[in-house]
Amino acid sequence: MESIEEISESLKLLSDKTRLTILALLKHKDMCVCDIVEILKTTQPNVSQHLKKLKTGGIINETRRSQWIYYSLNVEDKLILKQIIDQLPSMQEQINNSNTTVCT
Repeated sequence: MESIEEISESLKLLSDKTRLTILALLKHKDMCVCDIVEILKTTQPNVSQHLKKLKTGGIINETRRSQWIYYSLNVEDKLILKQIIDQLPSMQEQINNSNTTVCT
């Protein structure tokens, strides 16, 4: 079970709209930075900063696949965060309407 301090820090990370949107995207599939940049219509440095904070907070994992790093959710053992992320609106339409093969 997470401590109050750990939960508090995680909730601070979720208080940002961009980070919440990234988590909503990652609940559908693993993504690389360029996929997220394409969907959010923002810059790569901006997305990378948010991903770094989420990774440092233990909310996402990164996995190298050839030259790309893919990000995935890491909340299976964090019940409160998992419940919050499960309640986020679906981003499937945005994923479907984007060119999420930019990184390949």
